[in-house]
Amino acid sequence: MKLSGNKILITGGGTGIGLGLTERFIKENNTVIICGRRESALKEASDKFPSLIKKKCDLSVEADRIGLYNWISENHGDLNVLVNNAGIQNWMSISDNEFYQKANEEININILAPIHLMKLFMNLKSLNTIINVTSGLAFVPFSKVPVYCATKAFLRSFTLSLRHSLKSTDIEVIEMIPPALNTDLGGKGIHDAHPPVGDFVESVFRQMKEGKTELTFGMSEGRANANNESIAEFFNRMNP
Repeated sequence: MKLSGNKILITGGGTGIGLGLTERFIKENNTVIICGRRESALKEASDKFPSLIKKKCDLSVEADRIGLYNWISENHGDLNVLVNNAGIQNWMSISDNEFYQKANEEININILAPIHLMKLFMNLKSLNTIINVTSGLAFVPFSKVPVYCATKAFLRSFTLSLRHSLKSTDIEVIEMIPPALNTDLGGKGIHDAHPPVGDFVESVFRQMKEGKTELTFGMSEGRANANNESIAEFFNRMNP
């Protein structure tokens, strides 16, 4: 993908990986729009990056997704890059009383939202790039976040099919596959020991400059290239 001169929407762009991508895309001379549920996170990001354009919306709500697309279409019809980054991770067990409620929320945000947004934004004639942020856990599940892992496996599978189905068009489909990083995904403090977001962002930008469409980093590289035997080994190591 061309790394400068784009107009980009990054879902969940106010925190974590989304904020890291936001910062780097701005440095590469792109116009960046972010959306998210928390006004405080959006404001903090826009205070840090004055050129940033923000839009508050709840991607778990279908009407909000439609409203986001309509707002983009009316005000930023030249948008050409969609980054499906927003996601939530719940540490839980099927025996928990709120398991179904939390699972439903994860499925709405991690699966239905990006699928719906991709379908909506395909109506923009300017769209030429879709970036889906999946996870190394799409390959080897961690049983303490069972639904999250399954949603990322779904999004990876869908991304592969989407890339194939759009190969005769001008739309490039890129998958970013992060490992665990030092973010608040799943809760504050859980991932403090993991690599910083900045290292991941630097790596995936190098890979995009090389023309790659499947972007890995650290442990996610090994998992993306694993066979059945090594996947079983990873699983047993992660789920003692």
